[in-house]
Amino acid sequence: MAEPTASGAGAGTPTDAASGTSRGAAGLGSGPGRLLVLLYGVFTVGAASRSLVQMIMKFDRAPLAYVLSAVAALVYAFILFSLLRGGERARRLAMGCCVAELVGVLTVGTWTLVEPSAFPDATVWSDYGMGYLFLPLALPVSGLIWLKRARPAPGA
Repeated sequence: MAEPTASGAGAGTPTDAASGTSRGAAGLGSGPGRLLVLLYGVFTVGAASRSLVQMIMKFDRAPLAYVLSAVAALVYAFILFSLLRGGERARRLAMGCCVAELVGVLTVGTWTLVEPSAFPDATVWSDYGMGYLFLPLALPVSGLIWLKRARPAPGA
């Protein structure tokens, strides 16, 4: 069993002796994963700061919308942490969060179209993320594709 490396790979993750880095899922934040790290970082800060300000300044106006934005920020932060952490366990947890994020975007997006009065103020996921150029819908799909491709080879 391999020891953890400086790259954050956990025990049991094969390492490349020459470079000291982990192969397979440990490189979640490398290559195309770097763009996901950047976008999840931006969305974590954006959703968290927006929801915090809204909850402090006008919580009584649209509590459901503001709480949902805070939940989105937590999901984004967890996926960001998982991408940076690397390793098979982080990859699996990030995949679960991407699925939850996608379900959230589809549920809230549909809800805001069917019953707009339930959301007097928009959330990050309102109208499938239209206010954010549909990136909240594209991010979990892209994340799932990347995380599936980052799976280590069988027997590695």
